[in-house]
Amino acid sequence: VAEIVSKGGRAVAVQGDVSKAADVTRLFAEAEKVYGGIDILVNNAGIYKFSPIEEVSEEEFHRQFNTNVLGVLLTTQEAVKSFGEKGGSVINIGSVVSRSTPPGSSIYTATKGAVDSITQVLSKELGPKKIRVNSINPGMIETEGTHAAGFIGSDFQTSIEQVAPLGRIGQPDDIAPIAVFLASD
Repeated sequence: VAEIVSKGGRAVAVQGDVSKAADVTRLFAEAEKVYGGIDILVNNAGIYKFSPIEEVSEEEFHRQFNTNVLGVLLTTQEAVKSFGEKGGSVINIGSVVSRSTPPGSSIYTATKGAVDSITQVLSKELGPKKIRVNSINPGMIETEGTHAAGFIGSDFQTSIEQVAPLGRIGQPDDIAPIAVFLASD
């Protein structure tokens, strides 16, 4: 927030869990209080843990699905209320993993496949309300999450870079212009 404000922008930080309806309602209320309304939602909250099928657990399944799938549904539901008659834009951050399907990613890949399906369904359902619903499905992006997961500097990163068209993993600045375009009129 301090960095955004220091560069002339407006920002607010509100802690919340997108898999809990009460937190989502509070997040939107706080954002509306600061900005006076909402017309863009970027569903970027996401978690992952890669593990072989032998290590899949109910707890890990629900942890990832609650954030990555239920979170998209709850935040979009709240955004629709906020958008009102003027419409808006929902931008879901999916993943190429739903098509590349790497070993050890069964839960995460399933969540991102669900995001693909939700995006398609809601684009049809919400289009008549002047609400656009799109998804950006990047490959590996260098983020705090990929660093924390140990992907950066790993053999996995090297294998991704060997098949990536640009020969490198992505950076947040590679995605930002696409999100800005999708958020625009």
